[in-house]
Amino acid sequence: MMMYCFVFMILGGVIMFVSNRKHLLVVLMSIEYIMLGLFLGLSCVFLMNFGEMFFLLVFLVFAACEGSLGLSILVGVIRSHGNDYFNSLSVLQC
Repeated sequence: MMMYCFVFMILGGVIMFVSNRKHLLVVLMSIEYIMLGLFLGLSCVFLMNFGEMFFLLVFLVFAACEGSLGLSILVGVIRSHGNDYFNSLSVLQC
């Protein structure tokens, strides 16, 4: 029963990621929500079955690094373009 809650968290994050792709901040928040659902689901599985926390620590470190990289990209985009809309970003512009 508890695993369904984590699956719904992950699916909710994926739906938010797919449907709200207008702002970079919303995309980053949905990715963090997916990571939170994955972390809670993995912690439930690993602690009940294997009793090991090393993989969870590594996963949490990678999630924190992903969050800090996303935040630095967001700050760079807002400084250079003035907003976080995906429509204002261009691949051809340096």
